[in-house]
Amino acid sequence: QVQLVESGGGSVQAGGSLRLSCAASVRTSRYGMGWFRQSPGKEREFVSAISWSGDRTGYVESVKGRFTISKDNTKNTMYLQMNGLTPEDTGVYYCAASAMVYSDSLRSYRYWGQGTQVTVSS
Repeated sequence: QVQLVESGGGSVQAGGSLRLSCAASVRTSRYGMGWFRQSPGKEREFVSAISWSGDRTGYVESVKGRFTISKDNTKNTMYLQMNGLTPEDTGVYYCAASAMVYSDSLRSYRYWGQGTQVTVSS
């Protein structure tokens, strides 16, 4: 059974930084992984994804240049470094794992964490 546990969320002011972590109970080298977020009243949306080996990454346009996804397959952990945060980044951030090598589609992800809240104030 795949278990994913996020950590690192919190409240920051605009312009601040946070680093999210996602600890997996399985070998992350065998899963494409991603970060998604959901704001109140909105659908869950793709934020970033990384391939099995970590050699391919992708981002939603609104976070490019500010967020960096990475994974340490020796620790079975994925990260999301978030810099230059804005109030529009506020939401619950979910870690997810897919059997696909890489995907930026929510429908490709079968396993989900419980989410961690990120709140950015202006």
